[in-house]
Amino acid sequence: MIASLKTLAVMALISVSGCILSDDAAPVAPVTASPTVDLQQGQLVGVHEGDLEVFRGIPYAGAPSGEGRWKPPSPPPNWSGVRDATAFGPSCIQPAVPERSLYYDPPLQTSEDCLTLNIWTQVRSTKAPVIVWIHGGSLRIGGSAQSMYDGSEFAGRGVVFVSLNYRLGALGWLAHPELNAESPDGISGNYGLLDQLAALEWVRDNISAFGGDPANVTVMGESAGALSLTYLLTSPKADGLFQKAIIQSPNSRNFPELGEAAYGAKPAEEIGASSLSAMGFASIEVAREATAQEITDRAGQAGFIPQGTIEGDVLPSQIIDSFDKGAFAKVPVIAGFNSGEVRSQRLFLPRKPKDYEAAIVARYGELSIDVLALYPGSDVDASMLATLRDGIYGWATERIVRKETEANQPAFMYVFDHCYPSAEKADLCAFHASELPFVFGALDPDQLSPNWPVPDGEYDQTISSTLLDYWTSFAATGQPESTTGPVWPTYGGNQAYLKIGNELEVGTNPMPGMFELHEELVGQRKAAGAPWFLNIGLGAPPLE
Repeated sequence: MIASLKTLAVMALISVSGCILSDDAAPVAPVTASPTVDLQQGQLVGVHEGDLEVFRGIPYAGAPSGEGRWKPPSPPPNWSGVRDATAFGPSCIQPAVPERSLYYDPPLQTSEDCLTLNIWTQVRSTKAPVIVWIHGGSLRIGGSAQSMYDGSEFAGRGVVFVSLNYRLGALGWLAHPELNAESPDGISGNYGLLDQLAALEWVRDNISAFGGDPANVTVMGESAGALSLTYLLTSPKADGLFQKAIIQSPNSRNFPELGEAAYGAKPAEEIGASSLSAMGFASIEVAREATAQEITDRAGQAGFIPQGTIEGDVLPSQIIDSFDKGAFAKVPVIAGFNSGEVRSQRLFLPRKPKDYEAAIVARYGELSIDVLALYPGSDVDASMLATLRDGIYGWATERIVRKETEANQPAFMYVFDHCYPSAEKADLCAFHASELPFVFGALDPDQLSPNWPVPDGEYDQTISSTLLDYWTSFAATGQPESTTGPVWPTYGGNQAYLKIGNELEVGTNPMPGMFELHEELVGQRKAAGAPWFLNIGLGAPPLE
């Protein structure tokens, strides 16, 4: 009887004011015709968008500010009343990007209190497959509120789509001796990765309230998001939190180890200590008194590079070692890269020499025959672009699908090779991240950053629709399928892959000899205790 009276009182309040008043800081929201969800944290009100229900700005952890800065994420907050979930939460603190940048897409709002996620779901869907999107941006920039990352097209195909924010830059990836001392585990760094893990735990515990199946979760990411997926695949902390992965343009470089030098990198804690000093902060305590934006800006000026730390717990060992030891999640994967990745990353290219072939011979000796066979001197510009593309993205992609195949998991590989007129005019065919508008169905100019070449080709819409079919069916069943595309076989023994050009076609052995060459080069560097990343092709040191 008491519960019934309470319900009547709440209904009366809605009829008078159109909202429920909260007795704490949670926003107030109209609920009369809007979708609501009851969580352990409290009640949410979202918004209807067509036949979808959308909930934005849901906190999956507490604000990592003050004493919570540079600590693992705290439990999510609770609230009374109804929390407004109609607007995105702020993106995490990040540096400004030059307006001329291809990837210029400044967030509308940033805050250190940014650990939120967003959900798109069909009305009345039950036990639907779930995709959790982890955005890219070199672990420095980006956010889940970017227009390109709208989950409507995925949800419209029956997926519960989740996107999230995670800590960026020095706020998310700094290791430091003082932070080791604070930690019960004696480690530091990887706070952005811990955020991602907390978000996946939240999804496991709450997604059924939105119609999703917590036992059928696919993690999906591009660039730094794909890098994050390699962390998740090899982190024991992620065990059981996802069942499939879609990995777009990954890399598998070496990373600093927490307390000791490894592969040409100083200890991560030493890097953090020198970086903090270069930022002008005498201690972690002093840095916690500064604003988050001040730390981020000073970190950029000090040359701090956000990346994972190998600390023996969250990341037990170098990523390629974890894969070689079989210490990775055995799950179905889609993994791929773009044929023109480095066309938008020319800053990474070394200077072109007067005699390209002589320079390759000086760096590789007898192995230069194999290098020049794949990257000949007949077109030096194209060879330089291809060398860096393969050394960063191509090798890493094929290594993942090979390892999952060896583990008897379905592994599907693609090469995105599609070019449309505006991209061709800008010499940006199949550039880094150019597949994203097609994967998300975000082909309209208002969904893209202002400098992005807007898709304007004859086949664009068909390609986009087909890729959405493949991605969502893979999330549902582990098999990518589409009535408008070819049957996509697993990589398997014949190295099958999907070539995404103006049309979609299946081929085998996408770049003969590429994987084997780069596996050999990385093996040599690793054995010599040297790094492997940009020191390939003309970026490699000459033989002594």
